[in-house]
Amino acid sequence: MSDKPTTGKNTSGRGQRELRVRVKTAKGRKLSSTLWLERQLNDPYVQRAKREGYRGRAAYKIMELDDRYGFLKPGARVVDLGCAPGGWCQVAVGRVNALGQNPKKPIGTILGVDLQEVEPIAGCEIHQLDFLSDDADEKVKGWLGGRADVVMSDMAAAASGHKGTDHLRIVALIEAALAFAFDVLEEGGTFVAKVLAGGAENEMQAVLKRSFRKVANVKPPASRQDSSEKFVVAMGFRGKPSDVPRGHVSDGDDLA
Repeated sequence: MSDKPTTGKNTSGRGQRELRVRVKTAKGRKLSSTLWLERQLNDPYVQRAKREGYRGRAAYKIMELDDRYGFLKPGARVVDLGCAPGGWCQVAVGRVNALGQNPKKPIGTILGVDLQEVEPIAGCEIHQLDFLSDDADEKVKGWLGGRADVVMSDMAAAASGHKGTDHLRIVALIEAALAFAFDVLEEGGTFVAKVLAGGAENEMQAVLKRSFRKVANVKPPASRQDSSEKFVVAMGFRGKPSDVPRGHVSDGDDLA
């Protein structure tokens, strides 16, 4: 069958409703792929991102989080871990005044790192780097010229199709991001990261509460309601816990 999107119209009442794109199943394409494509085509955040020039709908998640908690301040030094395709960096550039468009406010710095090459973003310095490498934290501090005010991450581990496994993988990834943040954050700094609800993140939450003055777990409106993702916003960094070694968030039962 054709995979050409179709639309339904309603010309009664006050006029035409907003059109909904329906995608017919094409030969050789799985139903799950068809449903995903249909969801993308009808997602208002996807449509808005295209109109406004953002690289993905995830840009609105960091917007909504910052609107609520205000961590992307003019003059801030920000590190975006796993920054591809770059939507979070795009948002941060304007909010920290990285391009100096407001001469009355301090100029911030945006540093994006990712394993893959990322298309350049005006006002953002992007490096192809594995943040898990032993010298990654020192490299980042060198590029920043000091410590970061914000470390943020929208990373997710590759899906296996098994919810329990996927949850454990993303928790491990975010724990690694937090360990990195411990080494590069300025005192009073902020850590923002995507997590998946599922229970295995409880130990990480305990470490966050010990290491930051305020810890919030929130699901922004831009996050799909059928997704188990949520975001942790940890503000007011107190310093790296003495019993957490480099590269590890948990250290046995003494962090429970």
